[in-house]
Amino acid sequence: MKLILASASPRRAEILRGAGIAFETQAVLLDEALRAGELPGDYVCRLALEKARVAAEEGRYSGECLFLGADTVVVAGEEVLGKPASEEDARRMLRRLSASEHEVHTGVALLRRPGATERVAEEITRVTFAPLSAEEIESYIRTGEPFDKAGAYAIQGIGGRYVTRIEGCYFNVMGLPLARLWALLRECGWDEPAAG
Repeated sequence: MKLILASASPRRAEILRGAGIAFETQAVLLDEALRAGELPGDYVCRLALEKARVAAEEGRYSGECLFLGADTVVVAGEEVLGKPASEEDARRMLRRLSASEHEVHTGVALLRRPGATERVAEEITRVTFAPLSAEEIESYIRTGEPFDKAGAYAIQGIGGRYVTRIEGCYFNVMGLPLARLWALLRECGWDEPAAG
């Protein structure tokens, strides 16, 4: 059975490779707008499932496949932070995260095709940031790292220097909760050996 990652995310691919899980990638495009009144967990689970469904419906793969979709957001108070759209947006997000705790929500979805097996789960990790000076924020923005990351930071990169505490799955903050994914893979009948 093939595992198809419905994402072009280099971080998700890195997590799968690091765990020895064989996979292929299929990037998908869809409207990722948050719906009015949608809760963060519902939002990331909906997008994860939509990504997996779009990949499965494109029909690029034959035989038994598991399609993996995932989506991650940062929640600071009541505000949902996706990827920053501009330098000013990244600046605003980093100011919001400075000297406070936030949550990282990731939705993970697996679809088994042929068949109708669908599994969806949400993982939440709490992260605390150190106080950030205006100079630190500007310096970090100049690295370019914040721009394709939910919440405008990468825990596995330069942004990790600002994290003072984490409660929950580290890989979730990167975009793919590994232990949760592994449990879902087993539920869906994943029996592939680890990649060599």
